[in-house]
Amino acid sequence: MRLSHHHQGSVSGAGFIDPRTLARIDNLELTARFVVDGFINGLHKSPYLGLSIDFAEHRPYMPGDDIRRIDWRLYARTDRYFVKEFEADTNANFTVLLDVSKSMSFGLKGLTKFDYGRYLAASLAYFSSQQRDRIGLITFDSDIVDYVPPSAKHLDVVLHTLDRADAVGVSRLGPAMEHILGTMTRRGILVIISDLYEPPEQVLEAIKPLRYRGNDVIVFHVLDPAEIDFPFDEAGNFEDLETGERIPVVPQTQRAKYNELVLAHVAELGRLCLRDRIDYALFDTGTPLDYALFHYLSNRIRLTKTR
Repeated sequence: MRLSHHHQGSVSGAGFIDPRTLARIDNLELTARFVVDGFINGLHKSPYLGLSIDFAEHRPYMPGDDIRRIDWRLYARTDRYFVKEFEADTNANFTVLLDVSKSMSFGLKGLTKFDYGRYLAASLAYFSSQQRDRIGLITFDSDIVDYVPPSAKHLDVVLHTLDRADAVGVSRLGPAMEHILGTMTRRGILVIISDLYEPPEQVLEAIKPLRYRGNDVIVFHVLDPAEIDFPFDEAGNFEDLETGERIPVVPQTQRAKYNELVLAHVAELGRLCLRDRIDYALFDTGTPLDYALFHYLSNRIRLTKTR
């Protein structure tokens, strides 16, 4: 059941970048730049710097360059300063697959899953363009809604497409992924952003052909905190946003069972993704976006090293 409820509750969210603050920035490119620049600055101050960067190329040091990027071993051999650059072979086709079905429009207070997904997609696209990847975007419900093929010059097109997207369709992962598979001409990195409101076995049957085609697939499962914790106290009618079906619910009597089902759904998605070598992570809309970016970057470096 895709939740819609007339009672308002609180949405928890704290961290380096609270997603709710992003709603105040009325420009998707500025939002992405704000998130990515903050994320990169955070990496430079963190003990995970070595994990986040893999180098092979060099260029002469220029005044103003970060001295932490100097290759001191190369300096010892040549007595000259060189700055390490990103590996050329890390460049890849990178495509975000964003669910734009109506269930993504749910948000108990403020930020919806769709807005969170758009911010995340924009941030990933901006970050990947900084890595000189060929970036693309597919929005989908039961079919492809918008398609931007991967290109090194498509950041503006991707951001414009995200900016005008709307969550109004009916989700059917199977047909959508079948159509998406038909667009794939080269292997690449695919990030799927969705609330995954289908049985786990159906979800995996839909997305695993993308993995079997040789793509590296990362799934970001996005839910509202209320869909995870079910914080409602008053009885009311809950409506499926896509079908319009209404069900009367008394939270006090059904909360435990609901929580059990959600935990089982998430656990099974994680298990099946692991089985099929698909990376999976659950994020609620209060999770700072830099957490999601770090999860992506960690997987990106691992995937690059194991290709």
